[in-house]
Amino acid sequence: MAELSTYDKGYFSYISKLSIKKLPLICWNFYSEFSGLLNACLSDQNQLNQMAVAQQWQNNLQLNKMMQHDTVVVVTCPKLKIVYATQNMIHMNGYQPNEVIGNSPKMFQGEATCPEISREIGLAVQNKQPFDKVVTNYCKNGSLYQCHIQGFPVFNKAGELVNFIAFERAA
Repeated sequence: MAELSTYDKGYFSYISKLSIKKLPLICWNFYSEFSGLLNACLSDQNQLNQMAVAQQWQNNLQLNKMMQHDTVVVVTCPKLKIVYATQNMIHMNGYQPNEVIGNSPKMFQGEATCPEISREIGLAVQNKQPFDKVVTNYCKNGSLYQCHIQGFPVFNKAGELVNFIAFERAA
């Protein structure tokens, strides 16, 4: 984004000298796309915060710092069924959030997924421990991608496990 600020300053300087002020159509598309991404991210953040309040999550997760436009957030119940996925999931693997709700995260795995890494993640989940792994996953169209996953157990204020949350990025 820093390189775009130079463009913006130069364009503003140029346009301010003109008697007729116009915005090129290409800017409308760029800002519209950025605005859509920002609105989706803010909506996701709001929904996650509401979930945190409803489930009485302990305040050990800093959602605001972990969430970025290219980070997909997946929340599961303790039985590892997906209960929430951010809207930007479609950009990483082609799935709409409503297509994954109720499924296990194993739906993204397949023959090329390393069984040892899957076992290590399963062991961390079983022991209610955080994990940080890179996994070979499958997109909706069957293509492969490397997924960097940071997973955390989420406990309520009474110390009971209520969710697992994973912050995922294409590696």
